[in-house]
Amino acid sequence: MLKNITLAVLTLGSTIVYAQKNVTNANDSNTPLHLIKPDYPVPYGIPKTENVKASMDRVFNYLNAVTPAGFMDAETNEPLTDLSKINSKTTLQKSDYRLVSYEWGVTYGAMLALEKATGEDKYKKYTTDRLKFIANAAPYFKKTSEANENWATLGPLRGLLNPKALDDCGAMCTAILKTKMAGETLEAKMLIDTHIDYIMKKEHRLKDGTLARMRPQADALWLDDMFMGVPAIANMGKYTGNKMYYDEAVKQIQLFHSKMFNKEKGLYMHGWIEGMKEHPQFHWGRANGWAILTKVEVLDVLPLNHPGRPIVMKMLQEHIRGLIKYQSGSGFWHQLLDKEDSYLETSATAIYTYCIAHAINQGWIDKMAYSPTAILGWNAVSTKINEKGQVEGTCVGTGMAFDPAFYYHRPISPFAAHGYGPTLLAGAEILNLLNNNTFEINDSSVQLKK
Repeated sequence: MLKNITLAVLTLGSTIVYAQKNVTNANDSNTPLHLIKPDYPVPYGIPKTENVKASMDRVFNYLNAVTPAGFMDAETNEPLTDLSKINSKTTLQKSDYRLVSYEWGVTYGAMLALEKATGEDKYKKYTTDRLKFIANAAPYFKKTSEANENWATLGPLRGLLNPKALDDCGAMCTAILKTKMAGETLEAKMLIDTHIDYIMKKEHRLKDGTLARMRPQADALWLDDMFMGVPAIANMGKYTGNKMYYDEAVKQIQLFHSKMFNKEKGLYMHGWIEGMKEHPQFHWGRANGWAILTKVEVLDVLPLNHPGRPIVMKMLQEHIRGLIKYQSGSGFWHQLLDKEDSYLETSATAIYTYCIAHAINQGWIDKMAYSPTAILGWNAVSTKINEKGQVEGTCVGTGMAFDPAFYYHRPISPFAAHGYGPTLLAGAEILNLLNNNTFEINDSSVQLKK
């Protein structure tokens, strides 16, 4: 008789640690023990495409409802539809998320990917409607600021029109370039030129040219900045055909990699300070996500004959091999990847799921070896999409630190915008994986069917 002891669950803040055991009194001589059903903490098996699509629609419907493309008067809350009346009191209509953030740059790109995966135009329309809304309004905000000789009057588009950090413009620029290259009419030359000029010429750099910040210490590298700057540069290469941009994108990846990649672990540290004799290594989940996503984004546009392509490809493959060592038995990855007592985090898991599935679909890695990892990752992420369509379990925005407590105790929130683009990307790529391959449960495990 089977005695089923299900889940011993220890909750640490937002962490759920599963100490799972199935105990049976049967013995091997009278019972096929290998047929005893495990107590998986998340669904195990092959997801159905209709269920993946339903999850995507739930997130889409939520986001479409809570991110209106409109302006209003900040004092009266009255809607403003006449762009010629934009002034220093104009702000975006109230929303759960900011339409001009780097997180939403990722979300716009994810919607384009979903349109390709499903053939449904509503996803692309989400992106084009909002980017056209932003691009059309930009000249009016700029005109207002010039008339007042005050950049503060740029209002909600301040970061796009006068960027002060890569966060302000890099991911949004990438989304704009992707949308234009998808054939959409978007009058965004001023924004593209402003963003590329900032990334290429104005962002602080180390002496060797690595994109850097002056916080929290002088000449600081944040792994996040690979993504905040490099995909925009690479996509500018595809948009213009200018090899200079491809060269710069590859150079930046090499510079970050040489300083921040731990070859033994196959992971990146989050922060690195020029001049420090020691570099404490905290392998933050989402920062590693930005790093792997950067390599995928660059490989998507880098010409096949570019000399840097095999270099970036090798780095991607090394990173994937490192990451799979740290996937938990629930399918999630941890907030600090190599610290199993840190909490399980959604946005990083979604990014890895997308990148691994995309690399499989592009033929960059072995699909037999890595498909189960991607599917398990999706099964985990899918449990964090609530009935409302919100993505739960995502770490809020995070600075860079050199102590573990900082990372261990970062809050999570369904309003952390970082979770949405990665989750939509993961769903889109899992749909591609399922539609182009056949999987089976063979000997109780998920396997690629030849």
